[in-house]
Amino acid sequence: MLLQQVFAADRIKVGLESTEKDELFEELVELLARSGGRSFPRAGVLAAIREREEKMSTGIKKGIALPHGKAEGVEGIVGAIGISHRGVAYEALDGEPVYLVFMLVSSPKDSELHLRALKGLARLLDDPEFYTELLEAENAERAFGVIKRYEDLLTLQG
Repeated sequence: MLLQQVFAADRIKVGLESTEKDELFEELVELLARSGGRSFPRAGVLAAIREREEKMSTGIKKGIALPHGKAEGVEGIVGAIGISHRGVAYEALDGEPVYLVFMLVSSPKDSELHLRALKGLARLLDDPEFYTELLEAENAERAFGVIKRYEDLLTLQG
């Protein structure tokens, strides 16, 4: 249920405009800022994502990136999903473009929640059908439905 809260439908963008990693970060942080209200720490979140990415690429699996970070001023944990049909030049570990991007940002004091969300995502991403269904989603509501269905299945499986 955690991922359904983190990745609400209004924080999912199907048809990313970005073609490069840095503009992708800005596009997804803007999506988070729009849903987070006036006090959302846009600059701090962008800096945290970039800082984490400098350590090592978060392009973790074929076609998938998981940029994440911790920033002051964020309440709990929030996330955004971007789905690209063209691919984003991401400097991923395998050198290939990414098509699914899961951005996670949390408060520095919510490390345990941050790790739980990363672990939940890792479990979902182990299922190739999850990846395929998300890529095929025509809109944010359908993408959210995919997340809900797969997370509910994982919960039932224990």
